[in-house]
Amino acid sequence: MNTKTIPLTIVTLTIALTVTSGCTESANSQSENPAATQPEDLPMLSEQLEEKAASSVTRIPEDVRQAYAQGIEKVRATGIEKSAKQVGDAAIDAQLTGWDGSTVKLSELWQEGPIVLMWYRGGWCPYCNIQLRAMQQSMDKIENSGAKLVVLTPELPEKAKETAEANDLDLVALHDKDNALARKYGLVFQLPEAIIPAYRDKLKLPEYNGNDAMELPLSATYVIDQSGKITYAFLDADYKKRAEPADVIKAVEAAAQK
Repeated sequence: MNTKTIPLTIVTLTIALTVTSGCTESANSQSENPAATQPEDLPMLSEQLEEKAASSVTRIPEDVRQAYAQGIEKVRATGIEKSAKQVGDAAIDAQLTGWDGSTVKLSELWQEGPIVLMWYRGGWCPYCNIQLRAMQQSMDKIENSGAKLVVLTPELPEKAKETAEANDLDLVALHDKDNALARKYGLVFQLPEAIIPAYRDKLKLPEYNGNDAMELPLSATYVIDQSGKITYAFLDADYKKRAEPADVIKAVEAAAQK
């Protein structure tokens, strides 16, 4: 496919709970003081996510919140934040299809310029929806830096389209069927047993992903330069934490100068 013709504002392929790991500086260290790098005209994603998390205190019973918190720590304890693809590793190529039927080969995109590769878990995840809206608000700055934003998700194409429409997003989501690419990046984890009923019965994960696998990808964000090398990685087992748009833009600008 001639990627120059792709109206690629965002492309989609998900992975569950999030993970934070290294980048040129570690993603964790960058997010400790996001105001230091956040332009005034960009939304502070961390504040929006924290506000959402705070609101859950009044909506979600304490025992349920504790189960989710323990689930995050169990995922972190697997070491996935360190075993997933890191800064300096070679990116993995793939050919993926969006819900509009377009086909995208990742290597063809990054050969033209840096790409931001971002996984979201699904439209059922409020934190994913907040992140998607924030990244779209940053699209002009990302593209003006010479990069393309590629969004990936495990949810079925028709669900990804619904997610885009519900959030008023100008994007075509790429389908990472059965988390195949996320698995190669080392981002996939099994849901802890205690929270499986909530994801299966309440959130309807099988209906979104088209399979019965109780697994998700981390909500990871990578920047890949024109040589196909990962130059930035945000990996965090806590699904309530995501890469700050300003940090991603800084990483894109650095990759574009190489």
